[in-house]
Amino acid sequence: MPDVAPALQIPGWIKLGLPLIVLVGALGAAHALTGWSPAMALAAACGAGAVAALPLDTRLFTGLLIVAVLAWSGERSNLDPLKLVQQRERAGEYLLGRTLTDEDRADARRQAERLIELRFEADASAAARRAGPSSTPQELRDATARLAAQARAEAPALEIEERIATEERRMLLDKRGGYFPPEMRLSRLRQYADSLLETVAIAIWGTLIAVVLAIPFSLLASQRTLLVFVSGNQRWRRCLRWMIAGVVRRLFDASRGFNEFVLALIFVAILGLGPFAGTLALAVHTFGVLGKVFADAFETIRKGEVEGVQASGASALQTVSWAVIPQ
Repeated sequence: MPDVAPALQIPGWIKLGLPLIVLVGALGAAHALTGWSPAMALAAACGAGAVAALPLDTRLFTGLLIVAVLAWSGERSNLDPLKLVQQRERAGEYLLGRTLTDEDRADARRQAERLIELRFEADASAAARRAGPSSTPQELRDATARLAAQARAEAPALEIEERIATEERRMLLDKRGGYFPPEMRLSRLRQYADSLLETVAIAIWGTLIAVVLAIPFSLLASQRTLLVFVSGNQRWRRCLRWMIAGVVRRLFDASRGFNEFVLALIFVAILGLGPFAGTLALAVHTFGVLGKVFADAFETIRKGEVEGVQASGASALQTVSWAVIPQ
């Protein structure tokens, strides 16, 4: 037998040393010549090292490539762990609230007094307009000022002070901010419970509307069920089934392609704020999701049951009710 020449064996120090030499050289060149950030220079150097390691060691190539991708993506995503440490005081104020100063309390007091004053003036302006709708603007201003002063004089001082104190507490809470400790007042708990029940109601009706609409539309998105409504093997019938299924499938894609929050913004612009906009937003998105799920389920039905019910003379609706839905 002829002698077989042994395969060329590359020493291990060359497999490791050559890519590292390329990596260090590329790192120095990128840092000195381009002015890139350290992360981008490391990404470029690891990329060059990976190219050098490709014919020598695939494992080293994979490792350098991963490091290059991580360095590049970290730079592009602006990762800065030290920023969290530097901004820890701001994060603490955002979560726990900040300590109120005497200036904050004085400012809240001034704003509360001004707000109560504006409410007296608003009530007086409405009363003056009802009393003299044909008055001149100056007469209306004089009547408003007179009625506002009269209302302040007649209102008990304790009631005015209580209203100012209520507004002052609300403004101090706004200035303090934070989420901890949570609001546990009875009025707040009632508000939370009411909002929670409203959310549950939105979920119930949004899902119900989506299910009611998704079932009939999903029947039109499945080729198996379309055979019940448009039977026959003629070319125009096949094309018609293909077109109907394609249009309904794209409708499902469009419905679930929009996030519920985006849909809610659209319906709020149309209907205004309220739970009805949220219900419709949830219904549209869930309609697209459930429609696809139901249509895919209809594609798995067995033809035997369908053909058996059709052979008994059943209509398309009866076939769907007794041979498709039960499956």
